[in-house]
Amino acid sequence: MREKKPNSDDFLQILRFLDKVPNSSQRGIAKSLGFSLGKINYTLKALREKGYVKLNNFKRNKNKSNYLYILTPNGIFLKSKLAYKFMKIKFQEYEELKKELENHHENK
Repeated sequence: MREKKPNSDDFLQILRFLDKVPNSSQRGIAKSLGFSLGKINYTLKALREKGYVKLNNFKRNKNKSNYLYILTPNGIFLKSKLAYKFMKIKFQEYEELKKELENHHENK
C-alpha cells in the first residue's frame, strides 16, 4: 500500500521537531513522530528542495551518516505560518463544539 503524500500538518510536525532536535537521524525522526522512514525521507527532500531546511553533516564525526538539519529563515517562517493555520483551525473547532454543547444544554 502506498503512503499518502505529506500534508501541512506533517510538515509542521517535522519542522517543529527539527527546530528542537536538529541533529536527529531520519530513523530517529520517524520513530519519534510515528511516521515511516520513507515518508520522512520524502518530506525532508521536499523541504530541502524548497529551501526550508539545510542539511549539514558532522565533518569530524566518524559516522558520516549523522546530519544536522537547520531550518532556514524561510523554514522558520513556514513553521510559524503552519502553526498559525493549525491553531486557527483548532480554535474554530473549539468554538463549534462549544456552540454544540450550549445548544444541547438549552434543549434539555
